Amino acid sequence: MFVIMGVSMYVQWRLKSKFEEYSQVGLSNGMSGKEIAEAMLRANNIFDVRVLSVEGRLTDHYNPQDKTVNLSSDVYYGRSVAAAAVAAHECGHAVQHATAYAWLGFRSQMVPFLSVASRYMQWIILAGVLLINTTAIPLTIGVALFAVTTLFSFITLPVEYDASNRALAWIQKNRVVNEREYIMSADALKWAARTYLVAAIGSLATLLYYVSLLLGRRD
Repeated sequence: MFVIMGVSMYVQWRLKSKFEEYSQVGLSNGMSGKEIAEAMLRANNIFDVRVLSVEGRLTDHYNPQDKTVNLSSDVYYGRSVAAAAVAAHECGHAVQHATAYAWLGFRSQMVPFLSVASRYMQWIILAGVLLINTTAIPLTIGVALFAVTTLFSFITLPVEYDASNRALAWIQKNRVVNEREYIMSADALKWAARTYLVAAIGSLATLLYYVSLLLGRRD
């Protein structure tokens, strides 16, 4: 778990450094992240999705509930390689939604349950650990809830990788970036995807730890 934590910190650091680096590289066509997002949506015949600017750094996301592509100000107004990659990636999620991409639908169905479960899961697990010598019920419930969150993190992987693939294919096909900028865009999205991979592995490792506690108690 300590190794995974160290790898996670390294990947996060690399992602931020890559974003900083590619944010300094101006896009040859001069388009902003907002303009790229809107162009990609139009190209995919998506006209009911709004592109909005949100506060924060690396807070970019697609919201399927209100059909909005939310871009941080650096991406929304930015005219860099990093802005192009991130804007196209988030629009990749909008395309997934419009085409009923199965993994995105499955992931979205889990969100309401997880939003409720996450509020109580840590307390249930804590109670389970404290009462492990008395009863296994709280820890069993906690492990079950954590297993669902781990499943969610793994379902997120194909969703994120597919969105990146759609983004890279579109910006290359439509010559939004030149060859050099494409390589940078692919590199930035690669490191972004790795954060989800490390998070999924970390969640699995934690789940196995809790399972070992539960099995040890039963033994």
